[in-house]
Amino acid sequence: MRGGTIAVIGGSIAGCAVATAVARAGAGQVVVLERTRGRLADRGVGLCVHDERAVELRASGALPPGIAAHRLRRRRWVVRDDAEGAGGRLLWQQPFPFHSYHWGLLWRGLRESVPDTVVYRQGETVTAVEAAGGGGAGGDGARVRLAGGSVERYDLVVGADGYRSVVRAALCTDSRPRYAGYVCWRGNFDAARLDELGAPADPVPEAVTTVCFPGGTCVVYRIPGPGGPRVNWVLYAAPPQDGQLRLDDPTSFPPGALTSGLAEHLDGLVEREFPPYWRRALALTDPADTFVQPIYDLEADRTAGGRLLLAGDAASVVRPHNTSGAAKALQDATALADGWRRSVSFEDLLDGYHRARGAAGRELVALARRLGRAQVERTPAWAAMDGDRMAAWWQGQLDGAPGIGGNALGHG
Repeated sequence: MRGGTIAVIGGSIAGCAVATAVARAGAGQVVVLERTRGRLADRGVGLCVHDERAVELRASGALPPGIAAHRLRRRRWVVRDDAEGAGGRLLWQQPFPFHSYHWGLLWRGLRESVPDTVVYRQGETVTAVEAAGGGGAGGDGARVRLAGGSVERYDLVVGADGYRSVVRAALCTDSRPRYAGYVCWRGNFDAARLDELGAPADPVPEAVTTVCFPGGTCVVYRIPGPGGPRVNWVLYAAPPQDGQLRLDDPTSFPPGALTSGLAEHLDGLVEREFPPYWRRALALTDPADTFVQPIYDLEADRTAGGRLLLAGDAASVVRPHNTSGAAKALQDATALADGWRRSVSFEDLLDGYHRARGAAGRELVALARRLGRAQVERTPAWAAMDGDRMAAWWQGQLDGAPGIGGNALGHG
C-alpha cells in the first residue's frame, strides 16, 4: 500500500508512535489531532518496558534511541515486621529485567521522532467519527467531526485516544471501561531526598520494592527525571468508603487536587501497614505530585473495522500490574506498519491488524485481572509467606503466561 490519508486521534505515546509508523510505511498524508495545547501533562509518572520488548521495539524503530531510562534488575517483596527493622521483612526476590522511564521524557522522545511530513495539530477536540458512506467494509473512508463543527474526511482513522476513546465509541458501541473495584495512588519525588532517611533499606537502586499489606501492594522504583533521578511509587488498595472518591472517571483527582480527606486516608493506610522506612519514603512526596485514580480495564469487541482502527489504551485498557502499557502501544504501531507493508487494501490491513492485536490485548487484560485479584482483591496472608510460597503464588497468577511486560510481537 502507498498513499492514503490517515487521521490519528490523540497525540500522546500511542498517537506519536502510530503516526511515525504509518508515515514511514508509506502513508500519503498523516494528521495527528490532539485535543490539548502545549506540552502534554505527564504528571511525572513512571513506567517500565521489559528488556526483551525494548530490543524488539528499537529494532522496529518504534522506540527511538537516546531516551533516558533507568535499569532495573530485581524485584523485592517486603512486609512490615517490626522485629526485622525499618525496612520490613524480605519475603522474596525475583529477576526483573526492565528499564524504567519518565512518561514525559518518553513522550518527548517519541514526539521528536515524528517525521516532519506528519501534521501534528494541537487544540483539536474530536467529538465523533463515522463511516464516510458506501457499502463494503469501510466504504469510502471515515469522517471526523471536530468541536468547532467542521468535518474532515480520511481514508483511515486511528483511535489513539485512550480510556475515553471517541473512535472506540464509534467502532464498538458496547465496549466501555469497567471499574476493577480498587484504586491506585501515585506519587514521585526527588531520589536525592532518600538521603534524609539515613541508611537505606535496600542500597541497590536497580531494585523494585513491592510493599505488601492486607488488601494491597505498593510498588516503588527509580525513574529518570527532567531534573535528575526520581522515585516513583504506585499503591493499590480499596477506595475510601465514605463517598469522597468518584468512581466513574479514571482520573478523578489529578496531582494537587487531593482533598484533605483523601490525603488523610492515604496517610492512615501507610501509617498502619508500611514498614517505617517505606512509610517515611512515601512521606517525601509533595502533595502536588500525589494523585489517585480508579483502576479500570476493557476488552474492545473489535480493534479494527469500517476504516476505523484502535491502538494503545483505546483498544484495550490493561490494569497497570502487567507493566505492559507503553510496550503494547508501541507494538500496536509496529504491527500496523508491518501490516501496511504487506497489505494490498485497507480491508486487508484492518483484518490482519484485528487478528493480531485483538488477541494480544485480550491476553494482557486477562493476565492483569489475575494479578489484580492476587495482589489487591484477594491478597494472601503475607506474614505466613516465604520464598517457596511466593514463587508458587506468582506462578499461579501467570497461569502459563511467560511473564509480565507483554509478549513478543507475533506471539501465539
